Amino acid sequence: MIKPSENKDIAQGTVSLETHQQALQEIAILKHQIEEMRRLIFGAKSERFIPSSNLDSQQLDLFESTPETQEAEIPEKISYTRKKSVKEKGFPVRTEIPEHLPRVEEVIEPDINLAEYRKIGEKVTEVLEYSPGHIFVRKIVRPQYIKSDTERIVIAEIPSLPIPKGNSGASLLAYMLVSKYVDHIPFDRLRKILKRCGVLISKSTINGWFNKSTALLELLYQELEKQMLKNDYLQADESPIKVQDPNKKGALHRGYQWVYRSPVQNLVLFKYNKSRGKEVPKLTLNHFNGMLQTDGYAGYHNMRTNGNITLLACMAHARRKFKEAMDVDSKRANFVLTKMQSLYEIERMARERQVCAETTKRFRQIYATPILQELEQWLKTNLNQVVPKSAMGKAISYTYNLWPRLRRYIEDGRYEIDNNLIENAIRPLALGRKNYLFAGSHEAAQKAAMMYSFFASCKTNDVDPLQWLTDVFNRISDCKVTQLDKLLPNKWKSPAQ
Repeated sequence: MIKPSENKDIAQGTVSLETHQQALQEIAILKHQIEEMRRLIFGAKSERFIPSSNLDSQQLDLFESTPETQEAEIPEKISYTRKKSVKEKGFPVRTEIPEHLPRVEEVIEPDINLAEYRKIGEKVTEVLEYSPGHIFVRKIVRPQYIKSDTERIVIAEIPSLPIPKGNSGASLLAYMLVSKYVDHIPFDRLRKILKRCGVLISKSTINGWFNKSTALLELLYQELEKQMLKNDYLQADESPIKVQDPNKKGALHRGYQWVYRSPVQNLVLFKYNKSRGKEVPKLTLNHFNGMLQTDGYAGYHNMRTNGNITLLACMAHARRKFKEAMDVDSKRANFVLTKMQSLYEIERMARERQVCAETTKRFRQIYATPILQELEQWLKTNLNQVVPKSAMGKAISYTYNLWPRLRRYIEDGRYEIDNNLIENAIRPLALGRKNYLFAGSHEAAQKAAMMYSFFASCKTNDVDPLQWLTDVFNRISDCKVTQLDKLLPNKWKSPAQ
């Protein structure tokens, strides 16, 4: 709004209207930047969007309104008896203790002459207790025998150990690596924990165990990458990591963990590199053929590889741009965010109903296509109606430029609407950085990439990382190269199964 004094200046020719409008635009941009800084420092990090009006009822019922589902539906009357919990009656309810936990039974008899009484029952009270981690010694005894007539000595073969002639077993090595890369406990802190358990381990010893155990996993890491690149759909992202570099005295090098995820195979691959240049993903994806889903980073664009790569964009990144512009242009932002939320509602319902990829594709093309077409037309109309450098201008430009890649997810039910799965895989790296602050060398950063790959893959396959790695250390020395893929988390079977 122009103030009366400003009107006077404009009328007198002191300030031109064009200059005044430009100043207002710059003020709006600066205000938005200030709000962004406040949001980053003090604001909530949630991306949840609550629209001003409810979603179209047709979208909410999309899996119940197609001709195919209508014909298949059979009316069914369902009844059940609901037990009212003690909590709803006004009494507190204790958390139920899992049945799988081991029980240590303690029987407390009353202070009476039991011979004079007859037992009629018992009351059981269960409470959770904790015992600090126990370290035990695996004592392998191999008796020696001699045959009297030949004097030949016979002794059993010693089982394969992760570190030959070493005194650390598979479970301890696995615990050490899980503590560092899953629980984000630095080795110095881990040594103190082991000391409380009665075991003193020097810094050089634990570092030696780390180097030898990670070297043992190199072939399995190469197999993971090999299996990943066989797929025809990958997600990619990158995240910075600080690294000590002997060539940079007094400063830390900013390296990058490049992350690739296969939603179909449930495998994750971290690869460290000193650079963020476009030549880095090219090295990994040089022979990859298929769909690559990324954010808008230009390093993935126009890669010249020996394979045939088609790019798929991330809807979540586009949505964030409009969320950031909400304070500047709420009307436009609310419209786009509401439409995008309708798209996510389709994805949510597909997941809840656990439909196959072909069914997901069909519903996307029926219900998501009209929304995507409406959004595309809106982007074209509004592209030249906003200030290019404003938050809304940047949001529209970013989304419109990537639009062919953004809508491509409807072509295959296996494709994700965004890259959130791979961003979730990167989160342990961000948590680890807060604890160990930096990697000691470029080699250490790559070893971290290897371990993050294994543990992220365990997480996506709902595999206990400690149990998995312990078993891998016990078996990998005797495992044939052609059978290494059976040790990867997506194919691994627990010895108990």
